[in-house]
Amino acid sequence: MNRAPSPIFSLPVTLPVTLALAPALALAACAEPVDQRSDRGVDGETGDLEVATTDGEAALLADAIPAGDFADLDLGAKIIGPRGPEVKVAMSNEAGAFADMTSYVACPAGMATCDPSEAPEGTVYTYVHTVFPGEDNDAATGSGSGADSSTVELAELFRMTGPAHGFTGNAGFSRAEANAAVGDKVMVTVTCQDGALAWTIDAGEGGDQWAQAEPITFFWQSTLPPAGPANRYEITANYTTASGEGPYPAESETATNACLASSGAGGS
Repeated sequence: MNRAPSPIFSLPVTLPVTLALAPALALAACAEPVDQRSDRGVDGETGDLEVATTDGEAALLADAIPAGDFADLDLGAKIIGPRGPEVKVAMSNEAGAFADMTSYVACPAGMATCDPSEAPEGTVYTYVHTVFPGEDNDAATGSGSGADSSTVELAELFRMTGPAHGFTGNAGFSRAEANAAVGDKVMVTVTCQDGALAWTIDAGEGGDQWAQAEPITFFWQSTLPPAGPANRYEITANYTTASGEGPYPAESETATNACLASSGAGGS
């Protein structure tokens, strides 16, 4: 395996979120008594944070955009890229691998093949990334026999490190997978950061942590097809960051990025 080193929202984004917020959120949540959990302003059905109770949560909520559920998507065929229909990588840094990621890009439902050169104008492409902290324990797709990190006990953030070119404003994650990995009190907040997207995972009081070999699928939609795999994705795990390649669109002079739209969320 190659290793690598909808609806438009209208919530205003006013403050950029830094990587330091995720640990602060986890510590703040752990300080609260269990019996106060119902007062945190978390939607019990969606796991979305609705009312902030800490400064860190307030900053996140200010930048938050509505998050969709991956289960609600109806996708068509996948793009067949230079590495086939899926890109499988280890997300790593100089210390080793800290996650495995499987990514693909799909056309809308009803398209039996997904060839951007033949796709009709206005086609929306769904970028899908399934992230396994540590590795997925599958010899065929996991980190393999190379240098791995120690067991990942805490993963807090998945994000893009480049602008979400062509972003439509529709992004989200698999709620079923987040609940299975972390618990039914999990809060996954999607934000814009300098034109890119970030998914912050907060276990909350009484919840487990997103940890070793527990997959969560994240998605975002773009009017642009991928230009190829690029090292534009990053995970924060065990309080360090590791990056990896995934499908990524090229910048376009005509396509907009909803994270940068003046009428929507900012992040610049």
